[in-house]
Amino acid sequence: MKIFADGADLESLIALVDDPRISGFTTNPTLMRKAGITDYEAFAHKVLDTITEHPISFEVFADEPDEMVRQARLIAGWGPNVYVKIPVTDTKGTSSAPVIRELSADGVHLNVTALMTVAQVEEVAAASSGGPGHIVSVFAGRIADTGRDPIPIMKESLEALAHDPGLELLWASPREVLNVVQAQETGVHIITVTHDLLAKLDGLGKDLDQFSLETVQMFHDDARAAGFVL
Repeated sequence: MKIFADGADLESLIALVDDPRISGFTTNPTLMRKAGITDYEAFAHKVLDTITEHPISFEVFADEPDEMVRQARLIAGWGPNVYVKIPVTDTKGTSSAPVIRELSADGVHLNVTALMTVAQVEEVAAASSGGPGHIVSVFAGRIADTGRDPIPIMKESLEALAHDPGLELLWASPREVLNVVQAQETGVHIITVTHDLLAKLDGLGKDLDQFSLETVQMFHDDARAAGFVL
């Protein structure tokens, strides 16, 4: 399973280029806004000056089909390793399948994003027919936020994509290291990992007795550092 680093902090993205665990990168407008980015294209070109081999996704932000297509073609021209993020619907819930179909015919690599149902995966798979190969991002973490187990949905999504080896399923919005294990065991092709979660991967398989002791020591040290008395 491939790990894609998810973020919009330029220094952090560049620092991960040589990390052997990282196979690609993803961004989105929300992360960019939180990072204080105001010039979308300038930021993208700065990133692409360093990230030249790994696939990296940049998202359109238009809401009209024709403008989505125009923005997607522009973004695709920024580099051969660029995947264009297309939301599965517009803001009114209208399917982006016609946009996906048109861009697939143009040979644009897409990362279709914000999917949460198997029906959406099936529709995207059909619209992607004949394309150059796309990423299909199902937001398993957000599905779990609703109290639903995302694993059955991810398994069915894999089955829906199995007819086209060019389509890769991405487990989006993981919340904890356990999700990385779950994605691996499910057979998902890619998982996105934030910088904070990437740091936690070092604890994968850690001895629980040792982890318990370190936790006790942390509480003890922090109480002392705070100067607590009773």
